[in-house]
Amino acid sequence: MQQMTKRLQSTLILALLSVGSAGIAAQDAGTLSGEELQHRDPELPYSPYATGSAPTRVYWGDTHLHTSFSMDAGAFGNRLGLEEAYRFARGEEVQSTTAGPARLARPLDFLVIADHSDNMGFFPDLVGGDKQVLADPKGREWYDDINAGKGVQVAMQIIDSFSRGTFPDALMYWPDSDMYRSAWGKTIDAAEKYNEPGRFTAFIGYEWTSQVPPGQNLHRVVIYRDGADKARQTVPATTYPPQGSTDPEYLWQLLQTYEDKTGGKVLAIPHNGNLSNGLMFPTINPVDGKPITEAYAKTRARWEPLAEATQIKGDGETHPLLSPNDEFADFGTWDKGNLNLSEGKTPDMLPYEYTRSALLIGLQLDAKLGINPYQFGLIGSTDSHTSLATADDDNFFGKHSGSEPGPDRMKHPFAKFGDKQILGWETLASGYAGVWATDNTREALFDAMARRETYATTGPRMLLRFFGGWDFAQADTETRQPATVGYRKGVPMGGELSAAPAGKAPTFLLAALKDPMGANLDRIQVVKGWLDASGKTQERIYDVAVSDGRKIGSDGRCDTAVGNTVDLATATWANTIGATEFITAWKDPDFDPALRAFYYARVLEIPTPRWTAHDSVYYGVPLEPGDTGIQQERAYSSPIWYTP
Repeated sequence: MQQMTKRLQSTLILALLSVGSAGIAAQDAGTLSGEELQHRDPELPYSPYATGSAPTRVYWGDTHLHTSFSMDAGAFGNRLGLEEAYRFARGEEVQSTTAGPARLARPLDFLVIADHSDNMGFFPDLVGGDKQVLADPKGREWYDDINAGKGVQVAMQIIDSFSRGTFPDALMYWPDSDMYRSAWGKTIDAAEKYNEPGRFTAFIGYEWTSQVPPGQNLHRVVIYRDGADKARQTVPATTYPPQGSTDPEYLWQLLQTYEDKTGGKVLAIPHNGNLSNGLMFPTINPVDGKPITEAYAKTRARWEPLAEATQIKGDGETHPLLSPNDEFADFGTWDKGNLNLSEGKTPDMLPYEYTRSALLIGLQLDAKLGINPYQFGLIGSTDSHTSLATADDDNFFGKHSGSEPGPDRMKHPFAKFGDKQILGWETLASGYAGVWATDNTREALFDAMARRETYATTGPRMLLRFFGGWDFAQADTETRQPATVGYRKGVPMGGELSAAPAGKAPTFLLAALKDPMGANLDRIQVVKGWLDASGKTQERIYDVAVSDGRKIGSDGRCDTAVGNTVDLATATWANTIGATEFITAWKDPDFDPALRAFYYARVLEIPTPRWTAHDSVYYGVPLEPGDTGIQQERAYSSPIWYTP
């Protein structure tokens, strides 16, 4: 039985493939088919767009941005605060910390400033020479080193000491301190100032920075649906003992406390799991070493409806060792170790770090516990520590202010601990969150995130629709409004199907439109994962639409590459290959109604230059060994689940 609201079922004439609010022109509404006219509800208004009961637009944003209020961002040299971050996201020109003026090609629709909750506001006081901070020997040492141009080294020391639990107590801004409450108040005030319902949404938020020693990254971004009146009633959850904890269940408890106290709403988004060393999506609770329980699974599913699938510190969809039959799996792969590289990566850690494998594990846990803790939607965001929310390869300002544009940043270590290092060229210009919502407000965007009607991109703003049901057919693709039939006959991305009708298999309606300022599309795929009759997880990829007249074989795959028009000498490409859009209906040819499964769409662009190719041309420097300078950017929809 399809899970959807009555309003969505009755809403017919809504939703183009759609319109992004950042300057993308609307599609022609076209002509209603006879079937659509026949199914019109006389209780609905004449104007099909008046009720706002189904999302007709995708809104673009970054749910994971740091400013100088984050102690590591400040140590890396970031001098841009909350105001500059909002102004940049809204489309204004600002001066970057080290690389001159910066501006987005197109403004964003929403932003979450997610400064680290631990020691929020500490760094502006450190760099400003606060007397209390300088009274501590380590504070004085860090202050002197920063003023001597050693900010990156200070940042590494701060991250390492925090990861290992050795950060000086005297320098902690505890949540009950006046300094901390002042910083949180400024964070709220800035969000209130720049929040403009209908035009730009400034969410109140923070990042809970759980780093399990010696440096396993279990960070979560916390987003408030609410405004200042509720957010001021509590302070963010922190991780440093004794006033905080690195246990995610501690965070969830505090989120519940917030909602109970204020009547507000919050949610949490796990950080890209590739630096967790196997702890982000566990089957064994790392806190007590026991299998996760039904209570854990229910609580996690309650608070974490989304997961971050891509960002600057690597792509988190899948890993080539986990998906050996996926020729596109090795994209933005970071697999050297944990956050501070104090512990190397081993293959047994990988299944518990990537979103595709976590979705598979979720099916197993659902069968065992009766609840799926990893039934999450997907988003992308930057995790930039520059205050600049840019994921465009020709406008990439790096992970932190020590890696802003410059001739040496490709070869300069992004992170270095001991004999391990991640080089600058290995960072990705990624990513953004696409959210299908009824309006550009905190409430509408939050509700869309909570129902998982979202998708991740590695930067491009391509449009993606994905619906699942039992009766989609090719006739449904003959429209400029796939959402009209999509909502009527099925569920959108993030939805659920169950109890297959006798003799039927799931059908899907997929539509993708290229970024109007970006590259053409190579293909659109359906990624299926399922739990077989023996309880083992399986995955398979189906190419469902490809460009340039290429053929899809009987195995559901197109083995012919799209080609490559990239000119590295100029860091350009030509849209002489690929397609501007796809729309198709697809039926699972291998469906077994007795088996749990999920499906999500993946859209691939034709090859384009990486940010490193743009730097190579601009600065006249060669690419680094191991870097081709070419990539295929992509989008990942939230899944649709099938439960017997």
